[in-house]
Amino acid sequence: MSTDLQVFADTTAHRRPARILYYAGFTADLERRVQEHIGSADIAEHYGFLQRVWLPLRRPEGLAPLDYRPYWEGEELPPGTTINSWGVAQAPSGLYHFWGYISPLRHARSLADIENYPLDDLTAWDTSYMPAITAQSHAAGKISIGSIGHMYETAWQIRGYPEFLMDMIERPAWAECLLERLAEQNLCKAVAYAKAGADWIHCGDDVANQRAMTFSIPMWRKMMLSRWAKVWAAVKDIHPGARIWYHSDGNISEIVGELIEAGVDILNPLQPECLDLDALHQRYGERLTFDGTIGTQSTMPWGTPDEVRARVKQVIAKYGQHGGLIISPTHVLEPEVPIANIDALVQACREYGTFEQ
Repeated sequence: MSTDLQVFADTTAHRRPARILYYAGFTADLERRVQEHIGSADIAEHYGFLQRVWLPLRRPEGLAPLDYRPYWEGEELPPGTTINSWGVAQAPSGLYHFWGYISPLRHARSLADIENYPLDDLTAWDTSYMPAITAQSHAAGKISIGSIGHMYETAWQIRGYPEFLMDMIERPAWAECLLERLAEQNLCKAVAYAKAGADWIHCGDDVANQRAMTFSIPMWRKMMLSRWAKVWAAVKDIHPGARIWYHSDGNISEIVGELIEAGVDILNPLQPECLDLDALHQRYGERLTFDGTIGTQSTMPWGTPDEVRARVKQVIAKYGQHGGLIISPTHVLEPEVPIANIDALVQACREYGTFEQ
């Protein structure tokens, strides 16, 4: 039986794989109920989700975390608020996995405030342990994955959402300063993962709503694509076989071609509620691997098990016969998703997505 590593290689090379890879994520409450349903804590093992090993980015021993307390002195933060590794306050908001962000630079008054905001210098961090982890994952037939994270999303969380969008228009030097500093961090991580032989480079930014892009295409090209392209080129220069996985929710149909030209190999999540997947596949299917396609605003929460199975069968028939398809729900599965639909998703992936005899 082919390993997930071999199936991933075939899938992303657009060769007919032995089977379709698939996976899903869950909110905490649904995860608990699924574990009770299957009688096991290991959901991925039980359902046969694709096997991947995440490469950790370890803080050097003895290097203290950055001190963001001065940014919050005198602030009355909501109960349960935590300060994350970027110095952003995360306050409980709504239900389940949702957070409200309180941005430390929302009151910035000068470019110097952006320039002097503390961010880790990753250039001196030791990542020599990573290749051994990749070797171990490959020996077990698993995919090695390195997560770069975000750039634009991290920037607006640090600066504030409306503040950052206004910076892009009225104070572009401020926006570009923060983006460039984050891009340099991303470049360090990307180079480390590439040198470690990672198969899958995980990154992305939500740059669209369900109708269109959040900002103009020229602005996106200048501020974001140019920086991501530099990061992706560095990966490919070191490790040409690495696959760049990019996530953006929403209707990004206008930029898919440019993402591919810049180095993206796998696109996620491809929301069927706001994208013409047939048109995208017809135009880009030979150069792009689809990851997602199973709607979490439609099929998974509100469909019947038979409708879930029919959707999986349809997606595999249309997009997965010659590689280029990984099946996943287009977002983490929320509490309203029936467990029967999760079972149906997996059963259909196995039934219709197994090609190896």
